Amino acid sequence: MYCNQCEQTAGGVGCVDSPGVCGKDADIQSLQELLLYGVKGMSAYAYHARRLGKVDEEVNAFIEKALFATMTNVNFDMESHLELVLECGKMNFRVMEMLDEGHIEKFGKPSPVTVQEGTQKGPGILVTGHDMMDLYELLRQTEGTGINVYTHGEMLPAHMYQELRKFDHLVGHFGGAWQKQRYEFHQFPGAILATTNCVINPRESYAERMFSTGVTSVAKGNVLNGDFTPVIEAARAAGALEENIVCESTIGFHRTVLADNLDAIVQAVKEGKVSRFFVIGGCDGAEAGRNYFSDYAEATPVDSFILTLGCGKYRIREHDYGTLLGFPRLLDMGQCNDAYGAIQVAVALSKEFDCSVNDLPLTLVISWFEQKAVAVLLTLLYLGVKGITIGPKPPAFVSPNVFAVLQEKYDLKLTSKEASSDLEAVLS
Repeated sequence: MYCNQCEQTAGGVGCVDSPGVCGKDADIQSLQELLLYGVKGMSAYAYHARRLGKVDEEVNAFIEKALFATMTNVNFDMESHLELVLECGKMNFRVMEMLDEGHIEKFGKPSPVTVQEGTQKGPGILVTGHDMMDLYELLRQTEGTGINVYTHGEMLPAHMYQELRKFDHLVGHFGGAWQKQRYEFHQFPGAILATTNCVINPRESYAERMFSTGVTSVAKGNVLNGDFTPVIEAARAAGALEENIVCESTIGFHRTVLADNLDAIVQAVKEGKVSRFFVIGGCDGAEAGRNYFSDYAEATPVDSFILTLGCGKYRIREHDYGTLLGFPRLLDMGQCNDAYGAIQVAVALSKEFDCSVNDLPLTLVISWFEQKAVAVLLTLLYLGVKGITIGPKPPAFVSPNVFAVLQEKYDLKLTSKEASSDLEAVLS
């Protein structure tokens, strides 16, 4: 490896940094990794959008440019890298818009719905991941078979789409976020289908009845390509599940639902009935410190709304937050890509109040974990949203200098150890 800063062999005699990346180069590497993570997350969304018939040549061209810019000996300028990082946010916004359009055109306008959680009597298949097209094809192929289909993790928002709800055997939801798979899949006695990322290598107890689609696979796994006969046969072989409904939840507060009620919400804000909006969600993980988000949500004022999306919702959804204006205070907007919807709601509110998004009574507290979370954060930065709090840890691939730039330009904050003190600062 060659150290561009010292113009010597990395770590060799004369190199000022023994790891081989020194001074300015450490920040360039940091920005390149930030760009790569963003492109990876955006590409996952673009893949889902393409399956729904949504493509954009400008997005494809940017991916080529972004990857080219990360090659060796191409670009050592920090400012131009920052521009590429923000352009990635711009392109991800377009990709999330395409995915939103594709979901609505294919599966109908979303609406709130009450979902049973647990299992019902009869054979069952549990579907995890993000890809609604895979779920749709499975529902189509299992129609009339007597097999029940359940959502897991980021598939929960599927229930808000009318065309998916038309399948009577889409009966409910089982389990929580992706990091609990090895426990929850062990507890689920039926067949399991993983449709996207956020999958974990299975335990032996359920490995033979776990299947995956597309690029998703696990060690020695059963990969399917559009024909779901093997997972259907596995569900039959597993036998009937027992009736065990543990609770009900109301989801489906898509951006279109909130737009239909925007006038009432705006009037309530003007009358002092709604004090603030919190966006609390994002990408969840298993490491310590993530109870911060549940502590924060539970301490929010009773006259505020909490908008949530992504698997981060599972940190905060079990608490009873009560109602406000006839709505649940906790409004589940959908998958992580439905951050597009939260942005659109914020833009609509800013137009109604004739102010910028940054001047709204709006606080964003985002859990941070993987590539799609990076892509969404870059979109928010591209749009000029300031004062975002992320955590529970700073992104390890962002150098101190780069993070300092983001803090200066966008007032980007890290979660502290005490959610109550952070919330107090917001409300003061």
